[in-house]
Amino acid sequence: MIQEELKPILETIRRKALEVGVRNLSFDKLEAMIGNDVQILKKYVYSNEELVAKTLELEREKFAEIFIEYDFEGMNAIDILLIVSRELAQKFYDISPSITHELKGLFPEIYQHHFEERIRFISDKIRINLTKGINQGMYRDDLSIELIARLYISRLIDIHNPDFFPPEAFSFQTLFDQMFESLVRSVATTDGLAYYEQQKNSAGF
Repeated sequence: MIQEELKPILETIRRKALEVGVRNLSFDKLEAMIGNDVQILKKYVYSNEELVAKTLELEREKFAEIFIEYDFEGMNAIDILLIVSRELAQKFYDISPSITHELKGLFPEIYQHHFEERIRFISDKIRINLTKGINQGMYRDDLSIELIARLYISRLIDIHNPDFFPPEAFSFQTLFDQMFESLVRSVATTDGLAYYEQQKNSAGF
């Protein structure tokens, strides 16, 4: 878990990375970018590799915060997907994987660990959501939860591939929204689809 005093500093560094590119950032240039905060940073981070690992860990924590902030326990499965989609849009700069395209080449092992952790987390949440939706009658009861979850993850892997979806042509948020849309339409019952259309078009979503 990232130390609290370190989080705003990493957020600043992440935003700088989005602005100027990862290749233009290095541990020895940070003082010019974050001023005196560099002393706090140096309490916890000692190298470029550690800085990258911590920044990506913070990205995962920001994503997980969506599920901590809301009590999804008794909520409709479709509402959960819509809330997560909305929160993704609001937290875009904190959780967007756009900087990780560069990191894959520069720090392949760190990137791979981050990617596997992110995929594992999302896969678990999709399985929970599918089970909840089936039990609520929102999703069809003839679904293979494991198959649908794996198909969803395979699409998620694809949208991380800049060769398939170059970020200058397709924003991550647009792709993620489309994945949610496709998921609901492929698994929902008639009642579930009607509820989805109603909620999607309401002021709340």
